[in-house]
Amino acid sequence: MAGGALKYRHLGRKSSHRQALLRNLVTSLFEHESISTTWPKAKEAQRLAEKLITLGKRNTQAARTKAQAVFYKPVELMPKLFNELRERYLTRPGGYTRVLRIEPLKEDQAPSAILELVDGPRDMRFAMTAKTLVKERATEEGVRDLTAKNIIKVTRFREGGQEELERTVRALESRERDEERRAQGALRRKVYPVKDKETGKYIRMNK
Repeated sequence: MAGGALKYRHLGRKSSHRQALLRNLVTSLFEHESISTTWPKAKEAQRLAEKLITLGKRNTQAARTKAQAVFYKPVELMPKLFNELRERYLTRPGGYTRVLRIEPLKEDQAPSAILELVDGPRDMRFAMTAKTLVKERATEEGVRDLTAKNIIKVTRFREGGQEELERTVRALESRERDEERRAQGALRRKVYPVKDKETGKYIRMNK
């Protein structure tokens, strides 16, 4: 119907090709927990991924049959869905995936995005929040209200989220201190030209 709500994106493919594409994207997502693709594909794959995790939380024979029909690698991914991911999202009411816009990946400048499973090892928002926290703690103003809200978002349903965030922040702070020490050490080093006895040419020698 003209002017009606968009039920789903066709993605320029007929039904069978569209389903194969989405199955492939979702299989890669559950295997790697984060994938890059175009924005429309990410949004459609997100819908299918959310349904799969809901099936995983139900953990019935009917749910397993439906999930197995989606994955291209059921032997590897069925145990992950009905064990690891089911436990991860057991208390989360929804929002198991996240789509983040990024710079276009291809020359045609098509809108691109990252599709990821939240609260996992490759959760980009968790990593970005940790980096922001490091920067703001080093300022006189301290942690902003927006950052405080993001901390709640990324740790609320993550098991041991607050402790893991603090560990990540301490690791980043330690890395920054090491980089600063190396940079200061490089500045203190002086370079003197030394003449090579055999060739008669000057070489650079650090002291």
